[in-house]
Amino acid sequence: MIKTQSHNNLLKKLGSLVGVAGVSILLGLPVGAQQQGGALNPRPSIFDEPTYSRPRPTETAPAAPTTPPTETAPAAPTTPSPAPEGATGTTSSDNLVTLAASNDSFKTLTAALKAAGLTETLSGEGPFTVFAPTDAAFAALPQDALQELLKPENKDILVKILTYHVVPGRVTSTDLKSGEVKTVEGDPVNVKVDPTAGVTVNEAKVVQPDIQASNGVIHAIDKLILPPSL
Repeated sequence: MIKTQSHNNLLKKLGSLVGVAGVSILLGLPVGAQQQGGALNPRPSIFDEPTYSRPRPTETAPAAPTTPPTETAPAAPTTPSPAPEGATGTTSSDNLVTLAASNDSFKTLTAALKAAGLTETLSGEGPFTVFAPTDAAFAALPQDALQELLKPENKDILVKILTYHVVPGRVTSTDLKSGEVKTVEGDPVNVKVDPTAGVTVNEAKVVQPDIQASNGVIHAIDKLILPPSL
C-alpha cells in the first residue's frame, strides 16, 4: 500500500486529469477480415480484318525507301523505395524499446521506461503489445506530476502505470475487438472498436496503430491511462 504523503499527492494530480473506465465489456479477438482483390478481365484484342486482293504484278507500286529506326536508350530500371521500418504492415528489426527510442513521438515514454527499469523486459523475447502514450499525452499531465513520477521514490507507481499500458502477445489492430483485455500490470483495460470513431483504450484514443517491432507491436495513444488499483 502507498502510505507516503508524496505518493498521495502524486496520485491526486494524476487522478485529476485521467479517469479510469469501468470494467463492462467482454474480451474477444476476432480473426481480421481478409481483403479480396477483384479479378482482372482483359479486353479482347482479336478483331476481324477485311480481306484484301493481291495487286497485279504490272501494278506493283515501288517500295518506299526505308528509314532506319532511331535508337533509343533503354529505360533505367526502377527500384521500389523500401517501406520505413516499423510502419503499418512492415516489421522492424528493432525491439520495442529501440523502436520507441527512434520515434520522435515517444521521447518521454523512453525516459519513463528507463526510470522504471523496464527497458530490459521490453527488449526481451515477448511478444508484447504496448499502448504507448505520445509525448503530447505526457505533456497534458499537471505541470509537476511528470517530474515527480520520474523520481526514484515513486518508481513503484511508475512501474504500475507503464505495465498497465502493456498487454501480453502481439495484438494488431485487426485482432482488436470491443472487450476487456488483461494487462501485464494485472488490471484490465477496456477496448472499444468503432468503425467511425476508431479504437479507444479506456479513455485514450489510438492515434497510430500497428507500429511493428521485432518482439511486438506499438499502438500510439493520446492519453495516459491509470490502473484501477491506484
